[in-house]
Amino acid sequence: MTPRSSVLSTADARKPLVADVAVREFARGGFHGTTIADVAREAKISPAYVFKLFPSKERLFVAALERCFEQVVAALAIGADAAADPDADSVLFEMGAAYADLIKDRTLLMLQVHAQSVAEIPEIGEALRAGLAKVTTFAKDRSGGSDDAVQRFIAYGQLCHLIVTAHLEDVPESWATILSHGIRHPG
Repeated sequence: MTPRSSVLSTADARKPLVADVAVREFARGGFHGTTIADVAREAKISPAYVFKLFPSKERLFVAALERCFEQVVAALAIGADAAADPDADSVLFEMGAAYADLIKDRTLLMLQVHAQSVAEIPEIGEALRAGLAKVTTFAKDRSGGSDDAVQRFIAYGQLCHLIVTAHLEDVPESWATILSHGIRHPG
């Protein structure tokens, strides 16, 4: 019996790269509007090879969503590390600022919005809940904040999604001002 090589196979090395392409493609077109061929074309591989790596479109979307939430947690960690004060409110504030910076290009934000829109698909709903669990648990553990503080943090994040996707910063009416009051996003 030969020892297993520590070198990744071509497929193992390609999977994260294809998942990264899938993040961008699904963020652009959503689950229903994006085909395996779209992802394959952008990844410069054949659709058959995408199916070899990810046996279904749902599995490819889940891989993209998992990559998305990995990036979200990494950004929250950067924010937590940047907090000058170790109290929960300061840590959560800096996590929020890091997340706002992360979503300024909208790719990860739009993927999450698209995932919410198809959460009734069992695999996607499960991956979405797992990602939200990861973010919530990380925010709670890293900040040491109360359950109420972490709930507000997540709620403000969802409000930020609404403000950014609906372009409320460009709406001068009072209702939009109420929703976006005190919330600013990097340009």
